[in-house]
Amino acid sequence: MSVKPEADSEGSWYGDDFEKIDRFGSTSAVRRDDLGDDRQMGDWEDESSDDKQFSSHPESDQQPLPVVMETASTVMELLYWRNLKQSGLVFGSLLLLLFSLTQFSVVSVMAYLALATLSATISFRVYKSVLQAVQKTDEGHPFKAYLEVEMSLSHDQMQKYAENAQYYINSTLKELRRLFLVQDLVDSLKFAVLMWLLTYLGALFNGLTLLIMVVVSMFSMPVVYEKYQAQIDQYLDLIRTQVNSVVGK
Repeated sequence: MSVKPEADSEGSWYGDDFEKIDRFGSTSAVRRDDLGDDRQMGDWEDESSDDKQFSSHPESDQQPLPVVMETASTVMELLYWRNLKQSGLVFGSLLLLLFSLTQFSVVSVMAYLALATLSATISFRVYKSVLQAVQKTDEGHPFKAYLEVEMSLSHDQMQKYAENAQYYINSTLKELRRLFLVQDLVDSLKFAVLMWLLTYLGALFNGLTLLIMVVVSMFSMPVVYEKYQAQIDQYLDLIRTQVNSVVGK
């Protein structure tokens, strides 16, 4: 039977033995003398490593992960048309998808896309099979190289993407909390003005039309700004000066 420990003024516990509660909630009687310095130092190092790991979490230091930087670099290359084929393919596919959604439902668009893809792959497979039978060749499956490509995500990749999504979600939630709870009055007023302007845009255009305009602007405005940066910055400075004067009054 364990003896109830007594505490001195500094909070240290004395007694023949004391009960140590493990992380699963069970209790076991352990003699204090049996706990050597090595074990106590090991526990302290474990706690220190946990604290270091917690402090280095992307949510605590608010630093973007390498995956975020790589994704941002790829997006910027597409928006600035560094590769004309890739940017044109992405831009055309997005516009075609959005225009299709204006005419048909989401289910119909997805079904038509799947049917178009299957029609192309099945036709190519049949054509290659007939060609091999006529020429009496043994080239195998026409999509063999693509079927052998590894498409599964590793544990490290899933962890990176999960941390990336967690970083964005936490940052967005904190920013919305800061705006709606008026941590900074000027920022909240700017956000309110933006939402007020969006009500007029929503009355003029529906969601898909507005989204099409956003996509077109994303793939056109960066290139225009890069080409006429000096002139645009001059006009933006004039507009910013007028707005600041009005807000100050």
